[in-house]
Amino acid sequence: SGAKYHPVNITVHIGVILESPVHPVTEGDSLTLRCLYPYTSPPILRADFYKDGSLIQSQITEIIISTVLKSHEGFYYCKHPERGESPKSWISVTVPKSVLSVSPKKWLTEGDPVTLICEVKGSSTGWTFSWYTVTVSSDNSNYYKQLSDSSRGAGGNYTVSSAALNHTQVYVCRAEREKTAYKTSISNMQPLWVTGVSPPVSLIISPSRTQHFTSVSLSLSCEDQSNSDRWRVRRYTDNEQLEDCSSSLWGSQTGSKCTINSTRTSDTGVYWCQSESGENYHPVNITVQQSQISVLHTLSSVLTVCPYLLVTVVLIFKCCRMRDST
Repeated sequence: SGAKYHPVNITVHIGVILESPVHPVTEGDSLTLRCLYPYTSPPILRADFYKDGSLIQSQITEIIISTVLKSHEGFYYCKHPERGESPKSWISVTVPKSVLSVSPKKWLTEGDPVTLICEVKGSSTGWTFSWYTVTVSSDNSNYYKQLSDSSRGAGGNYTVSSAALNHTQVYVCRAEREKTAYKTSISNMQPLWVTGVSPPVSLIISPSRTQHFTSVSLSLSCEDQSNSDRWRVRRYTDNEQLEDCSSSLWGSQTGSKCTINSTRTSDTGVYWCQSESGENYHPVNITVQQSQISVLHTLSSVLTVCPYLLVTVVLIFKCCRMRDST
């Protein structure tokens, strides 16, 4: 079919060569480098090894890096006092990334099955996986708590056969190499929203709707049967930010009530009530759209500041029509 895959640059050299991987090395893997001379038996030489022009090991037959890091990336070569110097070889190191997704969907009803799927992009074998929930503090710092049954998702899939209300959480995962104990960075956040008939607390929105315009006041209150103040309003925005209402950046919290004085489009997201112990209930998707009045106000302000703008636009339009007619 003429398709081409994995291009490799090959150099033929009659002297000393550096035996190194053809493809990029994944961070966390091992790496072995040897200095070879094909006209001796055995062909492996005792030589000096260099990285980016600096000597890293002298008079050895091989370099073994048990756990490769990104900092190991660079140009390597070996040098023998009698046989000479090998060509430089570029060792590329890719950083594995844990990616979390959900199947079949993130919005659930009590009793629905759901599976969280953790994958390492570019590397499929030799990993075990750990699972965490994410909570946010009043200063918008994220805290990670490993699930008590995290080990049952070690193969990469964490399945909940029957979702409960308290499965409403923001989840992350992390992969670890079985042999070297190397760990990837924390994955992207993946929320699960579980709705039901009788949540222990209700998120009351005022004005009582889920779609709002910008530049208006919005209040969200967590109300339970005992009218307690133990609830806090949290949100997960469209740009994947987990935030606390008491942050001065967007809202203020008094008791169990959150107030947004002037809404913005960036306030679009899912809001819910969180208990002191970290349980989450009653998620609600709220959308904030640009106010038409705001758009008209902006346009009128521009025309007021620059009254000749409208005249210029009209003249250009007339000139274009006259040119087209001729």
